[in-house]
Amino acid sequence: MQQNQKLAKQLMKKSKTARYERFGHLLSLSALLLIMAIVLGIIIFIATKGLSTFFKDHISLKDFFGGVIWNPGTQTPSGQQAVGALPMIVGSFLVTILAAVVSTPFAIGTAVYMTEISPKRGAKILQPVTELLVGIPSVVYGFIGLSVVVPFVRHTFGGSGFGILSGTFVLFVMILPTIVSMTVDSLKAVPKYYRQASLALGATKWQTIWKVVLRAATPGILTAIVFGMARAFGEALAVQMVIGNAALMPHNLVSPASTLTSVLTAGMGNTVMGSLQNDALWSLALVLLVMSLFFNLLVHFIGRKGAFKK
Repeated sequence: MQQNQKLAKQLMKKSKTARYERFGHLLSLSALLLIMAIVLGIIIFIATKGLSTFFKDHISLKDFFGGVIWNPGTQTPSGQQAVGALPMIVGSFLVTILAAVVSTPFAIGTAVYMTEISPKRGAKILQPVTELLVGIPSVVYGFIGLSVVVPFVRHTFGGSGFGILSGTFVLFVMILPTIVSMTVDSLKAVPKYYRQASLALGATKWQTIWKVVLRAATPGILTAIVFGMARAFGEALAVQMVIGNAALMPHNLVSPASTLTSVLTAGMGNTVMGSLQNDALWSLALVLLVMSLFFNLLVHFIGRKGAFKK
């Protein structure tokens, strides 16, 4: 009887492997909860600070998002607080969209060459170049833009050289590796029998690439473009060095302008916590956070549409 009870206890006792597995589950759950708490804390903190402009300082949404004069602490000729963020919002969107428009054809062409035209040579030559571009710090891009791009724009298009166009050229190079690498993955994910079936039906190699491979990889390519735009929208230092940092509504591509990130990095260290100037900068940070969430939601939407089509 005692032997049976002892044997039953041994059978009911968790093994060492089971204890390790339970510990692994608890560790993973703890890490997940910690990450969720950090993300939620960041969102709450930025939202609290950013909304102070509207609830504590009583700045209307119309004056903030529709105003064109940015000089917190002073008043406009109409008597309103000069906290118009429209020039920075327009500058951020212009730089981001133009950089994505310029870089997308180059990225798709490079990815097609690396996967469809010359996979061995492309992987051997272009892959290290892409990885090198990813590893270059932002300040180096900004310094190169300040030394090369700004003088080029000045001599070619006129003006001071600082502006949306210079920021576009710098961001074009910065987001190109992101779009290229993700597009390469999307093209490689297209099943080989798609290509074989197209060639068997008499299509040429280019027709197969254009009509079959690229269309099948469209959701992944769109996701790559959105990730590149998210990178461009949140870039601060490199853009700040070449855009001119003038909080003015851009009249053309070669006039000095500013973005949300450039104004944030230039002004956050020069304000007092709790003041209108500081609260207005936190509101700009909240706009950046909302745009980041929008880009992430857009990526998930594109992924779901692509999965549905398959």
